[in-house]
Amino acid sequence: MKISTKTTVTSLLAMAVLMTGSSIALAQEKNTLKEALKDKFLIGTAVNTQQASGKDKAGAEVIRKQFSAIVAENCMKSQEIHPEENRYNFTQADEFVTFGEKNNQTVTGHTLIWHTQLSRWFCVDKDGKNVSPEILKKRMKDHITTVVKRYKGRLKGWDVVNEAFEDNGEYRKTKFYEILGEEYIPLAFQYAHEADPNAELYYNDYSMALPGRRAAVVKLVKDLKKRGIRIDAIGMQGHVGMDYPKISEFEKSMLAFAETGVKVMITELDLTVIPSPNPNVGAEVSASFEYNKEMNPYPKELPAEVAKAWTARMNDFFRLFLKHQDIITRVTLWGVADHNSWRNDWPMNGRTDYPLLFDRNYQPKPIVDLIIKEAARK
Repeated sequence: MKISTKTTVTSLLAMAVLMTGSSIALAQEKNTLKEALKDKFLIGTAVNTQQASGKDKAGAEVIRKQFSAIVAENCMKSQEIHPEENRYNFTQADEFVTFGEKNNQTVTGHTLIWHTQLSRWFCVDKDGKNVSPEILKKRMKDHITTVVKRYKGRLKGWDVVNEAFEDNGEYRKTKFYEILGEEYIPLAFQYAHEADPNAELYYNDYSMALPGRRAAVVKLVKDLKKRGIRIDAIGMQGHVGMDYPKISEFEKSMLAFAETGVKVMITELDLTVIPSPNPNVGAEVSASFEYNKEMNPYPKELPAEVAKAWTARMNDFFRLFLKHQDIITRVTLWGVADHNSWRNDWPMNGRTDYPLLFDRNYQPKPIVDLIIKEAARK
């Protein structure tokens, strides 16, 4: 059959359009955080219930395109998933896990044992008095076993214990510590391992650049390993500011943890530009202060020079992470876009912050392109 010149030209033009479209799509896919960092470490974000359920379509789309890993922001915490002793509520946690699976993302559970956002009944009897050590052990085991087994084989790992130490390295005097002493941490890791022997297990804490907390966590890892209890990584929460911590001190902790034989994860990363009413508050979520407009200097937008300084500071941290990609397995932002961040109303209501990689319209900030370029150099 003879093919006309006109038909041939038309076909070639159609093929060119298709190839151009494919090239653009490929370029767009490569110009993402998850693609740029895929050979370095997982890049993750905390996911809220609106995003996991699909109600926040814009947020869900950014998560799908930009991030290779997700962690539950709130839906797996005790008060949400186990509000009463004999009642679990897995609806939102199920949505979260399914969301990650559908998008081929690495899923992390957060968190099994934490003194905050803890169900009121967990550590006390009907009269509000501390339960016996035997009862608390049983409640811990039942909770951990039920939750971990439900998602067995579907999650990469769990933040088993969260924020167990004070800045100076002493154990935080939580209900768990009051009743069980130091042993509650090894027990939590033991119960989690028994429930899913293949899941990775992590300890997670904030202000990890402080020498006291660094030493305490190093000792904890060594003690667990000595007892043959599984621990795979330390989660270094990245709730950082423009002048704290010193990056050199943060790096010291990264290296100290890695020297114990575990991997390092940067978790809960956000960079605040607004002042703290108390420099010693760290990331203590229960902290609360009365509103003071001096503590809310940028209610509508960031001045250009502040935004530029923020970009440089965040880039310095990512350069550090890329430098040590051999010991880091994941870097996770604590939220997708600025309006998602817990920092907006902490530690006082009515504050506006700008701590994440995407703005309030889910548009990438200049830092996203910088991270992608830095990754290409490493």
